[in-house]
Amino acid sequence: MSYSAAIKQAGESLFPQFFTIGNDPIDFVVQDIAIIMVVAAIMLAITFKMRQPMVIGYIIAGMIIGPYTPPFSLVRSPETLNLFAELGIIMLLFVTGTEFPIAKLRSVGRISIVAALAESLGTLMIVFFIAQNLGFTFNDSMFLALALSITSTVITIRILEDVGLIRDKSSTLILGMLIVEDIIAISALGIMQSFVASGGSPSILSIAITLGTVGGFIGGIIIIGSKYVPKIIDRAGRTNDYALLLITILSLAFGLSFLANSLGMSVVIGAFLAGVLVAESKSAAVARIITIPLRDMFAALFFISIGALMNVTLIPMFIVPAIILILSSFASKFLIVTGILVRARYDSTTALRAGLGMAATKGELSLVIAKGGQDVGAISPLILPMLGVVTIVTTFIGPFIIRVGSRFRLSEPTEVDSKNEKEET
Repeated sequence: MSYSAAIKQAGESLFPQFFTIGNDPIDFVVQDIAIIMVVAAIMLAITFKMRQPMVIGYIIAGMIIGPYTPPFSLVRSPETLNLFAELGIIMLLFVTGTEFPIAKLRSVGRISIVAALAESLGTLMIVFFIAQNLGFTFNDSMFLALALSITSTVITIRILEDVGLIRDKSSTLILGMLIVEDIIAISALGIMQSFVASGGSPSILSIAITLGTVGGFIGGIIIIGSKYVPKIIDRAGRTNDYALLLITILSLAFGLSFLANSLGMSVVIGAFLAGVLVAESKSAAVARIITIPLRDMFAALFFISIGALMNVTLIPMFIVPAIILILSSFASKFLIVTGILVRARYDSTTALRAGLGMAATKGELSLVIAKGGQDVGAISPLILPMLGVVTIVTTFIGPFIIRVGSRFRLSEPTEVDSKNEKEET
């Protein structure tokens, strides 16, 4: 008998009520939720005490309770974990979308668009090339490259607030680039999932159909939905019945997620667009407030479920490639962003801070991309735990990198900088 089996047998004999709770599926779900929430609360208290982002605590909590962590799994139903992860993705991206009304998307400065496109595509190609040379398959390399080309919006904004740089000129540039990056990532994930689901044949026709489906869905929702959906939400808001408003916006979030999934795209696209439509309504502020508790709960479920679904036994196999890819992603994003801003005649202090801010962290969308690849069977089992380790490492070192950037005073703003700043606003 193996060590793990012996430990599990001892646990069953000492605490039979814990290990033999019953065969009813609802028993599994209740037990799993209870364990998830208890472990999450403990890890969240620890990360709060250590002044670290909560995502680290959630992922580690998931690893502790997951089916791949010896000596035995504390969670009985992997299907429950997948369900929680899907629900978490929908709520996380929906609330993210509420921060991006169409007017805000249009207001993104030209330099932010140029820099974000250049560094996202540049990093994607560089990481893909390196991953291929490290021996990863084509699909693994593509999903790794996309995940590592995206900066964590939530974690980066939180760090900028903590170090007192949120109103700095570099932060304005970073926020604009983060908006563009998120849209690129969400659209690219939908295209890649559709491409894999169709068999991955590289014909021009299949590529055209995939691009047309994703583009048509996004364009149709924004053009048609923005005319009618905000009015419906405002009618629900005028009743002053928060329950009605909450159910209305949740039906929109899950409805568009279902529609996107039915068309062979990621639920991420539907959830994000639902949030954008809510942001267009006059009730957007109230909607955001009443959905934040749901976002926090489902974000916890998402990150914990992702941590639990990671096969931690594979970590020794990819730790060296993970370090190489982290350094490659950091260097490419930093050099491209800094170089473009310097060429656009921003002062070197602003360019350096923006470059470090964009290169520092990976987070929620990187894990969403990994989960999306896993859902369609496009990636191997080691990609999800690899990106989990990348997220933990970059989230841990991100505050230190951005704090270092905040101390740099390489030059004073020039007249050209003032002109650039006016164009951004």
